[in-house]
Amino acid sequence: MNTETSTEYEKYYVPEKSKLAVCATIGLILSIFGASHGLNQMTFGDGAPSWTILYVGLAFFAGTLFVWFRTTIRENIAGMNSAQLKKSYVLGMFWFIFSEVMFFFAFFGTLFYVRTLAGPWLAGEGEAGRMNDLLWEGFQYSWPMAATPQEAVGGVGNQLIANNGEFQSYEKSMAFAEAGAWYKWLPLWNTIILLSSSVTVHIAHLGLLDGNKKKFNLWLGLTVLLGITFVGLQALEYYEAYAHFGLTLNSGIYGSTFFMLTGFHGFHVMMGMTMLLIQWIRSVKYGHFTADDHFGFEASSWYWHFVDVVWVFLFLFVYIL
Repeated sequence: MNTETSTEYEKYYVPEKSKLAVCATIGLILSIFGASHGLNQMTFGDGAPSWTILYVGLAFFAGTLFVWFRTTIRENIAGMNSAQLKKSYVLGMFWFIFSEVMFFFAFFGTLFYVRTLAGPWLAGEGEAGRMNDLLWEGFQYSWPMAATPQEAVGGVGNQLIANNGEFQSYEKSMAFAEAGAWYKWLPLWNTIILLSSSVTVHIAHLGLLDGNKKKFNLWLGLTVLLGITFVGLQALEYYEAYAHFGLTLNSGIYGSTFFMLTGFHGFHVMMGMTMLLIQWIRSVKYGHFTADDHFGFEASSWYWHFVDVVWVFLFLFVYIL
């Protein structure tokens, strides 16, 4: 009977010390600081260079990610990545997407709270609403809000409390009920485009698994084009909202939740589209990816499917219900 114990283990590549994580954190902090102050500036009108800070932070963060991902790609091509390390990449992507789920959960939770609790309370419903009925006399709650509580009491000067800026309700919402015709309703076309892109990226994945790089490049490129089209239509939707519907970030809680939810989702679409574009360039120009080694594309496709699922919930709870 052989009682010898094997002492051989799979070699695990440990990257050298790096300041990239610190740089990424600095970029995110600058971006969040600039964005939050920019939103306050839209309400209170202070002169801080908020948007410049946001753009500098985003550029710094994007540059850090470029260097970071380029390093990991080179390490993988050099054969440094073991099976254990690749599993850690999978877990890392899993936790990243989970954090994004929690991010959007907070915004959907806000929407739920406003629509089912805070809005009716402001109109005087329930025990908590009795005092609010005195503070916001004449306010009638409906969703989307046809008028803000501030407008119901005669403007910002007549508010007894919570004088945090001036708000004016929209003229027309983006809800399906107010759409002139279904074929002119941009959110519907964006839904079709984004769901179609989820199908095309899956077809690209199947082509890669079959070793058909031509099929992979074709369908992945089509996915990127669909993502660009989605962002373009959303920009057109925002133009309609601001220029023709009077719907802005200052249009009460409806305007705030609408632009925060759809705006952050649009930003995530641009992130996912950029990730897929990078994978397409890697495949077309450098011949990267095989049926057995394509985590960069696979992680990007997971993220793209996540973005699609979030949009389905947005489409239901922001535009339809």
